[in-house]
Amino acid sequence: MTIELAGLVVFGHHGYLEEERRLGQRFLVDLWVDIDEVAAASDRIDDTVDYRRIAGVVREVFAGPERLLLESLAGAVANGILARFAAVERVRVRVRKPDVVLDPPVDFAAVVIERFRS
Repeated sequence: MTIELAGLVVFGHHGYLEEERRLGQRFLVDLWVDIDEVAAASDRIDDTVDYRRIAGVVREVFAGPERLLLESLAGAVANGILARFAAVERVRVRVRKPDVVLDPPVDFAAVVIERFRS
């Protein structure tokens, strides 16, 4: 079973350019978290991962220490989810930077990372 959270909007002081870190910017985070299907039968929140707590991990990472790369942000989110929730078997994280300025223009820049419990 997969829990999906799409388009979490967070603000953080991250980026390769000093100005990005100084001013801060918006990021969009998409998550796919694979867990056992026990909750589908039990209908008990104790048998799943509360997506409010997953969103809390995202919030903490983006409020935390400055990071230069989207890769580092995505990795920190994935690692945090695996570390906090034993029920998670696999996590896929996409971090999007919607306000990136490129020539030619783009909708967003993004990094996707996937981690498995070993």
